[in-house]
Amino acid sequence: MYSRLRKKLQSIIYKISPVLAIAAILTVWQVFSSAGIVPRFMLPSPADVVAAFFGDFTLLMSHAGTTLTEAFFGLFSGIILGFLVAVVMDRFRIAYKAIYPVLVITQTVPTVAIAPLLVLWLGYGILPKVTLIIITSFFPITIGLLDGFRSADRDALNLMKAMGANRIQRFLHIKLPSSMSHFFAGLRISVSYSVIGAVVAEWLGGFNGLGVYMTRVRKSYSYDKMFAVIFFISLISLLLMFGVTVIQKVLMPWDRREMNKIKKSERK
Repeated sequence: MYSRLRKKLQSIIYKISPVLAIAAILTVWQVFSSAGIVPRFMLPSPADVVAAFFGDFTLLMSHAGTTLTEAFFGLFSGIILGFLVAVVMDRFRIAYKAIYPVLVITQTVPTVAIAPLLVLWLGYGILPKVTLIIITSFFPITIGLLDGFRSADRDALNLMKAMGANRIQRFLHIKLPSSMSHFFAGLRISVSYSVIGAVVAEWLGGFNGLGVYMTRVRKSYSYDKMFAVIFFISLISLLLMFGVTVIQKVLMPWDRREMNKIKKSERK
């Protein structure tokens, strides 16, 4: 009885500890700003940030629509490209040897350095934003899928081959299902990258979007609005990552059942 109560208390503490940590940080921040320890024009208080957010709520939603449109187009294109590249690299060893170093190199170049070139080459429309998002988001998906394909059960593949299954059938029934958990792990990273990539591209050229809004409020020294849009971008990224987790649970119910079994065994 005592052991169960202790485990239940620990579970509650684990769940609320992130909330308590964030609340503590916000409280300290509010005290420092209100007491004048840090000038409010340099570090506006959480209350000022919240007021700025709701004061510009309609404008923020309008800019967020543009940024999310760019992010979704870029992410969707990145998923398609990542899937095709992963399939080719898994199928042909020479393709793996040739493409993998190029993938690594693309991730070592700062996006801030690429963005001005894309704007110069492709203009100020949506195309340079989508291109930058593809560059930043397809790498985690490609590597995740490739690792998933290679983690497929070799015995199951050999069994299907012995039973006369062709390469496509082995891929669809063994390799693709085994790669799903890796794919969603990469997708959670790519979702956040897509929003950040869109904002970075908007910094350097554009007419709408959260990056454009951020540039304008920074130039007007409205740091309360600056912090508001920063937190708003973080919130959007967290919600998108949570959405990916929900989709994974819906599409992979067997994975959820396995996790429930592990939790039950830990409780015992």
